[in-house]
Amino acid sequence: MAKDTGEGYRKGSVKERTQVENPRGEQWTKRDETPGSEKRGEFKEKKKDEEPFKGVAKERDERRKSG
Repeated sequence: MAKDTGEGYRKGSVKERTQVENPRGEQWTKRDETPGSEKRGEFKEKKKDEEPFKGVAKERDERRKSG
């Protein structure tokens, strides 16, 4: 689990969550990735500003497959 340091950043990463950028609204949305959960893949919340969530992994899209 990610921990706030109190200095404007987090140490570690948020487990079982990913984020994806909405190209229309230029906002970031968090998605639940808990294995075995009936809510897996469900969108959780979106940011009001244009910055991504801190400490949450970004999803890769089909255009950016690692080689």
